[in-house]
Amino acid sequence: MQISDLPVHHKIINRLQTKGFDTLTEIQQKAMLPAISGKDIIASSQTGSGKTLAFLIPAINRLLNEKALSRKDPRVVILAPTRELAKQVFSEAKHLTTGLNLPCALVVGGENYNNQVKVLRKNPAIVVGTAGRIADHLLDKTFFLNGLELLIFDEADRMLDLGFMAQLNLINQFADHRKRQTMLFSATLDNIELTHLSKNLLKAPVRITVGQSTAAHQDITEKLYFADNISHKDTLLTQCINEQQYNQAIVFTATRDDTDRICAMLNEHRLEAIALRGDLPQNQRAQIMSEFSRGQHSILVTTDVASRGLDLLKVGLVVNYDLPKHADEYIHRIGRTGRAGQKGHAVSLVGPRDWQSFTAIQAHLAYPVECQAHSEAPARFNGIKPKPDSANTPAGSSAKTSNKDSTQSALKKTKRRVDTTAGKDVGEMPVMRKKRTPAQPDDDEEQA
Repeated sequence: MQISDLPVHHKIINRLQTKGFDTLTEIQQKAMLPAISGKDIIASSQTGSGKTLAFLIPAINRLLNEKALSRKDPRVVILAPTRELAKQVFSEAKHLTTGLNLPCALVVGGENYNNQVKVLRKNPAIVVGTAGRIADHLLDKTFFLNGLELLIFDEADRMLDLGFMAQLNLINQFADHRKRQTMLFSATLDNIELTHLSKNLLKAPVRITVGQSTAAHQDITEKLYFADNISHKDTLLTQCINEQQYNQAIVFTATRDDTDRICAMLNEHRLEAIALRGDLPQNQRAQIMSEFSRGQHSILVTTDVASRGLDLLKVGLVVNYDLPKHADEYIHRIGRTGRAGQKGHAVSLVGPRDWQSFTAIQAHLAYPVECQAHSEAPARFNGIKPKPDSANTPAGSSAKTSNKDSTQSALKKTKRRVDTTAGKDVGEMPVMRKKRTPAQPDDDEEQA
């Protein structure tokens, strides 16, 4: 379906075409028409499938074609799980609304609260932010949602993972009126908390599922290599980066300390790397992401702070230096490449400490993934074999003999102790006194 076929305001179509968008993705085709008609939406699709435009276009179209319910309150509120994703959505919304008299505001944590109050007093039509900071403003009565027309949840499952259930319910209560339309987008809908939340938020929603989040991504080539230890991982990392063709790359690590160490190591090899950690100040994090998105750095070394939502079209390689603890996070990490029809590569390094995560990822994905030895730097480690189940031990003389031998050897090694339960009860037996022996006279007494 072409963008020009959408029943939306012509200014939106012109803005999209000037940006180079012509064809809708599958999630956009299935979600936009019900959303434009005013129905509540609950939708899921793989990362990089175009969910942002799937809710922005219907939202802006409604603002252009319908009269506002209130002169002061925001007409659209879009919630995102992280500051980085909120800023990306805000940037996209601002681009689409340029010259349309639909001011946008960004309200996220880590930035000046009073400056946000001043922006909200100017009555923006669209507010994009994180749940925690927006909830704070609502409690402080900085702005109100009595006239809200559209409430949009982007990456709702991630917001629940981060513990924002209370804030999401609070925002829902502040904007609870019958004329509100709600759209909820998530990478997966198989979540008990998400099911409970959606029952409170949505009214007779249209349910849309495009593909499986655990299905193989057609535009991403995945490889997993065995690794012995940290130094071997360092060797494999440089080897994989040098042998792959990419414009930009992201390296995911488990700890903040490793981001700095690996970044310094890559810079020693003149690979133009920069580190991003969750404990950095917000302005510094924003500057790092801005520089990377503009192509000033070739490699971004980061923790899971950059694993979701960021639309970086130049990223052609993702390396999991450490596998994530949660299997679904693996999908979001490798989803930073292969976006918008671009081809990408994902490489994961699997050491002894990663083996449990690797087996969880194998069980979670709907397609097979196998680990192999790297041809240039093979590892001695080749996986941890599961312990045999004693119940499945085959019957036979050899098995009996081995069990008997192992039992006897265990008894020999076991230190014997007194068995206090053996013997007779002697509590009622008479106690015999020891007979006294007469004292022997000394030699001196005998002589006397």
